[in-house]
Amino acid sequence: MTTRQFFALLLAACSARLASAASAQVFSPPSSGPLLQTANYTSFSNNTLKDKPTCKGKAFNRIIQVWLENIDFATTASTPIFESLAEQGILLTNYNAVTHPSEPNYIAAIGGDFFGMADDNMYHIPSNISTVVDLLEDKGITWATYQENMPADDFYGFLYNSKNYISPGSADYPYYVRKHNPLVIYDAVSQDPQRVKRIRTFNDFANDVVNGTLPQWVFVTPNMVNDAHDTTIDFAASFLTYWLVPLLSDPRVNDGETLILLTFDETETYTIQNNVWAVLLGGAIPLNLRGTTDDTLYTHYSSLSTVQANWGLKSLGRGDTIAGLSNVFSFVASKTGFKNVKLPADRVPQFNLTGVASGALTSTNFVPFPAPNLKARGAGGGSVLIRPGLNTKLTPGSLPAPVNLLLQDKTTPWQMSPRTTSGKSIIPCADPNCA
Repeated sequence: MTTRQFFALLLAACSARLASAASAQVFSPPSSGPLLQTANYTSFSNNTLKDKPTCKGKAFNRIIQVWLENIDFATTASTPIFESLAEQGILLTNYNAVTHPSEPNYIAAIGGDFFGMADDNMYHIPSNISTVVDLLEDKGITWATYQENMPADDFYGFLYNSKNYISPGSADYPYYVRKHNPLVIYDAVSQDPQRVKRIRTFNDFANDVVNGTLPQWVFVTPNMVNDAHDTTIDFAASFLTYWLVPLLSDPRVNDGETLILLTFDETETYTIQNNVWAVLLGGAIPLNLRGTTDDTLYTHYSSLSTVQANWGLKSLGRGDTIAGLSNVFSFVASKTGFKNVKLPADRVPQFNLTGVASGALTSTNFVPFPAPNLKARGAGGGSVLIRPGLNTKLTPGSLPAPVNLLLQDKTTPWQMSPRTTSGKSIIPCADPNCA
């Protein structure tokens, strides 16, 4: 048996166990409404943001991203609630995740790269690496992420077991996982005392909406059952009926200038192209485009470039500036003057490859964090934003040869990241680009 065959069988066995576990759970709303706080989320909100929109966009004034988990396009497209949502917006038929498994996709959508990550372990990315947050704050655009069942705004843990509200009396359930909370993985956000307050809970979401302080850029992660990770597409459909559908008609969330991206982190099947179901919803969608499809090639990097084009932001100089892979959502591109690139079929990457990329977040093919492409020109037309402490001379072309750290002895010159000794993983990093 080959290694590939072994892992294919292992994946099939894991999928079978997951399917068996999923069948035991039936959707139960955590609260009587999406804007009502609940003890099922462990802690109630004790504050609200003070945000007021200050920067008007060319195509929308607010974007809300909602990510679900691990479902193939065809499965989602044939599920009634998703069919109904597609009729209300623009179905993106060629939207792609950038790799497998989950966590690298999440961090790619925030920082423009997954830095070689090929698993769901405990990572932190040093504070000299820029994210979308830097781009937003550079232009005065408000932002927050809302994580269902995260116990507190400053929680840094790998997961959290909370009261099992679906099966009362059963053991606590790991509804929250860090791997689906991309902003906490970046030290530039989670280790900043002001920014970390914007990594918020679902009770905070309810509080911010009711108080009229929902930010302009919002990233939403449902818990491990509501996002379909531990359950099924039908379970996630029930969650959307409970949570998202009412919000679509609430002007405090979805006014005439709101764009909502509902998508998935990756496909369930690793052997096919990583084409995930995605739809654009909200009041910002022109009436004549609702119920239509868009077959432009998009990836998770497109959410970054679309935001940049809309508000005229700087770029990260990474995947968000790669022509063809960071196309701007077409209706936004038409309003901002951005020209999308159509790649020939033989130049479209296979986004389903796993464990083959070198980077700072892999032990088997390690290289330091490189500087971005400083000559890149993003969709917003601005320069590349660099955080303090980044060695801009350490370009991809000047990186040392990849190193297999698992084969290194105690005399290795590579330094180990001090905050990753939790037992979940040991994450390598090297001077001069490791905080």
